[in-house]
Amino acid sequence: MCGIAGIFHCGTIKPVDPQRVERMCDALTHRGPDGSGVWTAPGVGLGHRRLSIIDLAGSPQPMHSADDRHVISFNGEIYNYRELRRELEGQGAQFRTAGDTEVILAAYQRWGPDCVSRLNGMFVFAIYDKAQRTLFLARDRFGVKPLFTALLSDGSMAFASELKGLLAHPLLRREADPLAVEDYMAFGYVPDHRSILKGVSKLPAGHWQLLRHDAPPAAPQAYWDISFAERRRGKARDLEAELLHHLREAVTSRMVADVPLGAFLSGGVDSSTVVAMMAEASSAPVNTCSIGFDVQEVDETGYAAQVARLFGTNHSARTVSADQFDAIDQLAAMFDEPFADASALPTWRVCQLAREKVTVALSGDGADEALAGYRRQVFHHHEERVRRLLPADLRSAVLGPLGDAWPKADWAPRPLRFKSTLQSLAGSGAQGYARALSSVPPELRLPIYGDGLRAAIGDYRAEDAVVQIMESAPARSGLDAAQYADLKFWLPGDILTKVDRTSMAVSLEAREPLLDHRLVEFAATLPEALRVKGRQGKWLLKKAMERHLPDHILYRPKQGFVTPIAQWLRGPLAAEARGVASGSALARTGWFDKTVLSGMAEAHIAGRSDHSRLLWQLIMLDKSLARLGVV
Repeated sequence: MCGIAGIFHCGTIKPVDPQRVERMCDALTHRGPDGSGVWTAPGVGLGHRRLSIIDLAGSPQPMHSADDRHVISFNGEIYNYRELRRELEGQGAQFRTAGDTEVILAAYQRWGPDCVSRLNGMFVFAIYDKAQRTLFLARDRFGVKPLFTALLSDGSMAFASELKGLLAHPLLRREADPLAVEDYMAFGYVPDHRSILKGVSKLPAGHWQLLRHDAPPAAPQAYWDISFAERRRGKARDLEAELLHHLREAVTSRMVADVPLGAFLSGGVDSSTVVAMMAEASSAPVNTCSIGFDVQEVDETGYAAQVARLFGTNHSARTVSADQFDAIDQLAAMFDEPFADASALPTWRVCQLAREKVTVALSGDGADEALAGYRRQVFHHHEERVRRLLPADLRSAVLGPLGDAWPKADWAPRPLRFKSTLQSLAGSGAQGYARALSSVPPELRLPIYGDGLRAAIGDYRAEDAVVQIMESAPARSGLDAAQYADLKFWLPGDILTKVDRTSMAVSLEAREPLLDHRLVEFAATLPEALRVKGRQGKWLLKKAMERHLPDHILYRPKQGFVTPIAQWLRGPLAAEARGVASGSALARTGWFDKTVLSGMAEAHIAGRSDHSRLLWQLIMLDKSLARLGVV
């Protein structure tokens, strides 16, 4: 795992200062503390920071091809590089190293841009062709690895693995994008189709881009998409066996490393499945780790310990205080862009624990998106049945007003919280699911906007992007479309961003076997009845794992990392909550109504209302703006 950065002049050729590329790479040292390199030529510069995982001494970067025509800077891992190497050797390729970087070079020389379709892995890379004078950028199918790009005033495009790499370039404009603020306030993160800074983009997942010195940048080209349009036929038992085959292939392919390797183990279905497959494939005990909390209601270390004993792992556990509020400044620094998923705090802690023993850790991320494991997906599946029974006009005319009038009873038992369900049912399936994905719906966030921000965003609503994705999805049902949106929108914007930044902050490589594209492609063809049964999501996965894991691990209610934000904002972070309305970087923007924000903060601190989610998002936005220097 590594960090990359570079500069390429589009439409002209100017010298590239190697020190400028070096400074961009230095901002990414945490991603690659084991080595660095910079290469420049007229109009181009490539930089690299290395975290050594495979071929520890033999694959320095930027790397030149054997004929010296191509130069690559690469971040990631290619899990099928040995198979590709054998195929390329059969076609005459010769290799000087034992790693995967040189295989990508040879694959590009052989197949050109089509090489990315042959790569099974997580990756971002840049390849410069000295003969054609072009730069080829590519990102993996799901967006596990990030790449930020920016067109600069001197006609160059700068790129880097994290926004902080671009921030090291003196020509980067630091002006916030109001539409990104609207996106962030809706979802708690800035989705991949936008950046918090104007002029900065993210290469989309599953895309490549070819740049030329004699032309403006061409638009990124898609090379892969996931389709839910087909249905697999066969007996459930046979499909279970096929799923297990894909699981074994995905996990074992990600166990290749020349450094210590382990796994995150929460005691939930997904991480326990990964550990089970690792234990089956390994003759030595698997290294596992888990983080617990000093609040019993949210502590899962007991379940993790049971799974660790079941498979005889070399297990490490640590209990941390739920009061981690003193770490939020460090958290903001990791993400650059505002990021309000509070589970980032415990994710960072478990990465710190893992790094004490291993350099690579396998995670269970991706199963909920691929196999319908989120509660919101199960709800959406059942809501779609209601939509089919009731005419759209009736739902809009009756359920919409009823939902608006229903009290927001967060304190009530879940079956009595009808407000969000009624509001969801009033619209289309895509509109309803877009609401489910948003953490702050329009009727709560729009009233806090100031006149300037309202004018800047106009009629734009953040949920529109999700609706568009779902309405154009290659899908046969509402559940299909919901999963497609999670894979395309939620996964790269929230989950993979969280894991990448928190793991790279401690120089740990995280691998996601449950996002093997062959596994996900298979899962997308499963009949709905094998994904959701009653209130159970991931049904086929749970059935397939019954011979490996006990029922109380497979069928207990889903529980994620929980952070006591509401309590923090009434206690040690009360001053931060009040600060969003006055005296902060956020207050100076004029984007929000200070009187409304002040009233919300005081009502929350006094315990009259729970505005914790919105206040937390505002605090993290404030810290991000201050770090970016946009106000």
